[in-house]
Amino acid sequence: MAAPQMQTPYGLLGRKLGHSWSRPIHEQLGSAPYSHLELEPADVTPFIRENTDWRGLNVTIPYKADAAAAADEQSPRVAALGVANTLVRREDGTIFAENTDVLGFSWMLGRFCEQALGCDAASALAGKKALALGSGGASQAIQASLYEAGADVVVVSRSGEDNYGNLLERHADAALIVNTTPVGMFPNCPASPLPDGALEAMGGLVGVLDVVYNPCRTKICLDAERAGIAYETGLPMLVAQAFFASELFQGKALDEGLCESILASIRRKTESIVLIGMPGAGKTSAGKRLARALGRPFVDIDEAIAQREGRSAAQIIESEGEDAFRAIETQVTGDVAAKPGLIIACGGGVVTRPENRDLLRQNGHVVMLDRKLDELSSKGRPMSRAKGVEQLAHERMGAYRSWADLIVKCTGTADGDAALITQKLGF
Repeated sequence: MAAPQMQTPYGLLGRKLGHSWSRPIHEQLGSAPYSHLELEPADVTPFIRENTDWRGLNVTIPYKADAAAAADEQSPRVAALGVANTLVRREDGTIFAENTDVLGFSWMLGRFCEQALGCDAASALAGKKALALGSGGASQAIQASLYEAGADVVVVSRSGEDNYGNLLERHADAALIVNTTPVGMFPNCPASPLPDGALEAMGGLVGVLDVVYNPCRTKICLDAERAGIAYETGLPMLVAQAFFASELFQGKALDEGLCESILASIRRKTESIVLIGMPGAGKTSAGKRLARALGRPFVDIDEAIAQREGRSAAQIIESEGEDAFRAIETQVTGDVAAKPGLIIACGGGVVTRPENRDLLRQNGHVVMLDRKLDELSSKGRPMSRAKGVEQLAHERMGAYRSWADLIVKCTGTADGDAALITQKLGF
């Protein structure tokens, strides 16, 4: 059987690539056109060896060991680790393998330590315990980087001497945790490899890092946020490893400042804007105008519920009660909020279930629309009619304010509210 063909000089090779953001990153770095190629295991080595059209390949799970083995020459990093995520076809046709995951994580680690801890990685980690969650190919690259920083590295896996069951018993003194597993990656989010409350029990923990970059905030990072621990998800590593790979692809040095500009660009495009607030605050009308102005899809959670259930939120509450509706609301909120780059308008009662906070924050910048109570209508809103606006405000206002990244006083018009939100968010 002939090896699969690739129509571009650069690309990403893997098995499932729907979640990848590599193409827009490489387009900004100059290693383009760039394509995604999903292959089955039997096709990987024949493609690498026999297809002579490509100049540079990134390789992701589960084919990093195959990439290393298929190369004619391995860098010292690849030779030591046995895995490669970057392949370059030289002018003489030979294939060189590098592991820019190590370089990318080292860049991310250094940036994190400087920005969050005020020192370099060696000062933050030398002689201190760092836990690498997972033992796969990504873990090997992360371990190499942590060792370079002088950390005492412990690998935690599902079985063996150091496992998730005895983590707190054996390693509550760790200074850093790095999740190298795919747990919590879209679409199986939010999820964490650690049990709830584990981070709070680790008194010496100064940082949590995750190699997962989709969603924008993984559950282990949201747990760190709640515990007051500095955190970072894997987007800086993704961008930096692509930067170093692109230098190899193009055979020239690039401006490292590109990493920060690409990071900002991706975060701006992928982080959703989530509108919360009292019933009748104008979330739907402002959200529609905001979506139109920013060129983004708009989702109203109540409308999404009505489409799925075939009846409105008010009808569900009136026929089955609030608890039944809230369960449905949480399911739909999770499905919608797992997708990046949206404008989302939530029902007024979304804050009555604490678990909805993580669902919204995993990809969202949460904005509270704050409208005066005497301007709120209870028409068509069964909870407002049953309890009264003042009672609902008493029950929910604290949650609205604590969940919000930004509180916007309503201007009196939907256009004005949308314009104020875009101004305050810097769009």
